[in-house]
Amino acid sequence: MNWLHDLSYLFGGACLANAVPHFVSGVMGRPFQSPFAKPPGEGLSSSTVNVLWGFANFVIAYLLIARVGHFDPRAADHVIAVGLGVLLIGVMSARLFGRFHGGNSPTGS
Repeated sequence: MNWLHDLSYLFGGACLANAVPHFVSGVMGRPFQSPFAKPPGEGLSSSTVNVLWGFANFVIAYLLIARVGHFDPRAADHVIAVGLGVLLIGVMSARLFGRFHGGNSPTGS
């Protein structure tokens, strides 16, 4: 297996996980942090911006997972790479956005 394919699947998993909160917040009509807010990642963006950003992340995830190499959902290394991307961005997002939405603080207290 080409390690670049695994790296692509890792980033594809990260984009997939990143797409979910933006898209869901947007379709619920709720503002949410995005890279386009002021300050980036801390200020709130409109629900429309979040739908568009979430959709863009879904497209990027598709391109990185389904169009690079030959992703096989039965191949452990492929699934592990995507899963690690999902897990890493999920934990990072929980720690970053938890302080804005009542979750745990970055220090764990």
